[in-house]
Amino acid sequence: MSAMEADYVIVGAGSAGCAVAWRLAEAGRSVLVIEHGGTDAGPLIAMPGALSLPMGMARYDWGYRTEPEPGLDGRRLAAPRGKVLGGSSAINGMVWVRGHARDYDAWREAGAEGWGFADVLPYFRRLEGLSDVPAADPAWRGTEGPVRVTRGRLENPLFGAFLEAARQAGYAPSPDLNGERQEGMGALERTVWRGRRWSAADAYLRPARATGRCRVVRALARRVRIEDGRATGVETDRGFVAARGEVVLAASAFNSPKLLMLSGIGPAAHLAEHGIETVADRPGVGEGLQDHLEVYVQWAARRPVSLRRHWSLFGRALAGARWLATRGGPGGSNQFEAGGFLRSRAGVAWPDLMIHFLPLAVRYDGRAAAPGHGFQAHVGPTRSPARGRVRLRSGDPAAPPTIRFAYMRGEGDRETFRAGIRLVREIAAQPALADFVAREIAPGPEATDDAALDAFVRAHAESAYHPCGTCRMGRRDDPRAVVDPEVRVIGVEGLRVADSSTFPTIPNANLNATAIMVGEKAADHLLGRAPLPAANVAPWTPADWRTAQR
Repeated sequence: MSAMEADYVIVGAGSAGCAVAWRLAEAGRSVLVIEHGGTDAGPLIAMPGALSLPMGMARYDWGYRTEPEPGLDGRRLAAPRGKVLGGSSAINGMVWVRGHARDYDAWREAGAEGWGFADVLPYFRRLEGLSDVPAADPAWRGTEGPVRVTRGRLENPLFGAFLEAARQAGYAPSPDLNGERQEGMGALERTVWRGRRWSAADAYLRPARATGRCRVVRALARRVRIEDGRATGVETDRGFVAARGEVVLAASAFNSPKLLMLSGIGPAAHLAEHGIETVADRPGVGEGLQDHLEVYVQWAARRPVSLRRHWSLFGRALAGARWLATRGGPGGSNQFEAGGFLRSRAGVAWPDLMIHFLPLAVRYDGRAAAPGHGFQAHVGPTRSPARGRVRLRSGDPAAPPTIRFAYMRGEGDRETFRAGIRLVREIAAQPALADFVAREIAPGPEATDDAALDAFVRAHAESAYHPCGTCRMGRRDDPRAVVDPEVRVIGVEGLRVADSSTFPTIPNANLNATAIMVGEKAADHLLGRAPLPAANVAPWTPADWRTAQR
């Protein structure tokens, strides 16, 4: 490949990178997107019901794993990230949750001025193309945006039974988990449109390329070239790609800090260990890694009502054939159609537990399905104090980074996990759902005391695949911040980061929606536009939260 150039060079065709590319191309700028992965064409990505298949495939996934996690019995966990057009939005579970308003006010309080909830809600509304939700409040939701968002039909009887059991347990329903009231249980939304996955590549990258002003180069980014303190382009395994304007890293919470460090931006001592000359000594690069950890509380079903009949080779073939013919049937849904957000105890002001219900007892990645019919609730803390780090394994750009989340190192996480497991057990014991329960599979009826639940979490907790925080946004005078509130890398001109790595703290959400929002807002900063007018809404908060858990 000969040297190429554009007004803007973006590394990563994932959720945020695609959004930036479209908004820049729409504004008449030339854009070149560097993506190491290939096409997202094909049923394995397009069919929502096949969501467990692309994850872990070298064709679509970087295939990273954590270092041994002491808080999880030394286990190494999968840490997938999309290596394909659309990035992780092309291999994720498609659940669409934007987070609680208080999450973003915490960003502002942490130094990300202009990123409070009143500031980011207009961007969420701008990007959303919500369909078939007549009760949605237009003050909170968007219907004209490029990201198609729908709700499942809750056709499996287990969904309705679970939601009714939650109500019977005292948890009020939320009519819109992305609206005024996140707390409660209700229908989950997903990025599924007319029976197929709707990724960031569908929403943004294809329209951007259609303008003729956006090109994609399939290459491995090696480092950002910095001359006289300014980023001038990106060196790849196929040559140099020059930026007349700016370079934007949107390569994930793992690869964006890795690229910064390979480019000489990061902790100086760590860079020196790998023979990399320091351009900007930023100790926060790679620090602050956060995630959502979860366990699966599983039950065997008394009746054959789960998705088990579609799990055999023959059942999958039938479901796939039906989806190919009609875009319907079990292949047309991600099956995460119900869930919610609860507070673990009195004195917690907004939810700190996230719950997803699945009418099948199986791991998220599709492995280790329990025998027979069953179902499960994924539950875990949403605001863990755990902070890990991403570091270079070597100076070789092709080497994977080292990833340590430092999961489960504090008593707070253990307490919240225990509360979450006990709460979903309580829901399963209610009349609406108890009639479907034959027995508890995991943790199992013998796991009742704190020690047994702690041991279960250590042995079986899995990542929800929500990494963030490794290039934290903050004030320019904050020595631990990596980017400022306009997502400019502190200490280098012409270089920005726009992806989940910039999150100051992890939101109460599956992170795809928030990552896209960051891309949308970052594009306005790149274009020098005034931010969208702030919203004037307030979230629902229980009046008695100090003394009551529900």
